Amino acid sequence: MNPIPDFERGERWLVESCLKERYGRNVTTQAADVELQLAPGDAQLTACPTLYWEERGAAFVIVKAGEGRWRSMFFYPAEPDGEQYGTGRSEFDDLAECVTTVLRAQADHEKQRLGVESGKTALDLASGKEAP
Repeated sequence: MNPIPDFERGERWLVESCLKERYGRNVTTQAADVELQLAPGDAQLTACPTLYWEERGAAFVIVKAGEGRWRSMFFYPAEPDGEQYGTGRSEFDDLAECVTTVLRAQADHEKQRLGVESGKTALDLASGKEAP
């Protein structure tokens, strides 16, 4: 089996462009490798090229699972339980959709962790008051 090729320059540019759009500044990704089961029930793990970054207390990975196949997740490295969060989809065939979906999932999770609900203002959050 041929190894999965590393991220191409254009793929990395696309990821980092999505991050710049989300955070309003350049965010550098780091190249890494992870081993995954590419198919359910696969006994063999496959080394997959990965882009990693940390932002707002969360760590993110975008995994290249094959040509035109992407996976993503985020986690909080400072948390002792090491829980990982996904997007609700196992795989994407569009890299931009993969990146924006994991960024959206983490933003929603962050709001949940902070107790942000519709109708609450910054003053409500600071004082611990319930929204009207």
